[in-house]
Amino acid sequence: MALAVIQFPGSNRDSDMVEALAHVTGTKPHLVWHAETSLPAGIEAVVLPGGFSYGDYLRCGAIAARAPVMTEVAKRAQQGLPVIGVCNGFQILIEAGLLPGALMRNANLRFVCKTVDLEVQSNRSRFLEGFDVGTRWACPVAHGDGNYVCSADMLARLQDTDSIALTYASGSNPNGSVANIAGITNEAGNVLGMMPHPENISLPHQPTQVGARIFEGLLHAAA
Repeated sequence: MALAVIQFPGSNRDSDMVEALAHVTGTKPHLVWHAETSLPAGIEAVVLPGGFSYGDYLRCGAIAARAPVMTEVAKRAQQGLPVIGVCNGFQILIEAGLLPGALMRNANLRFVCKTVDLEVQSNRSRFLEGFDVGTRWACPVAHGDGNYVCSADMLARLQDTDSIALTYASGSNPNGSVANIAGITNEAGNVLGMMPHPENISLPHQPTQVGARIFEGLLHAAA
């Protein structure tokens, strides 16, 4: 399987993501620099890792979303290519217009780095087919701008289209996100953005390997 992990100046979770993907899929992903104008031939899925692209200047993900390679990523995503954005990658997907809403400063105006409890709200997307709806699992977060906001009409649409993939379990919301949203998909289900870091709970030496299910779902989505 051919996967691409996009690298931006300031990314610092790309190596973690590559390690997790290589372990789960058995194939080392291609690292694609942000200045490229195309993806390697045969790419079957794209992952946007966490970090601090461009130092989070201007607005988290805003500059990265306008990187040359993102034109191709957006085009391929609209054609059905599976795409996952984690943390800063989620911010980039929103800034690129591939997912709705916005990610604002955490409600307490502090960077949060801890493990939180998540709840699966939808497994409509192949990314989450390894989970039953209602499944709770613990996953690390590390962000300063993870407060998901959207209009009341957009929230209703996310709910109506079953596009809210993950929420923070009751009492675990670390950032003030509306409706406790931790991750969403597009309506087609081939684009997933999530703030928590599944790559940190996917390898044998990590506390659990439940995050590997996300990447196994990516495998199935690409297939």
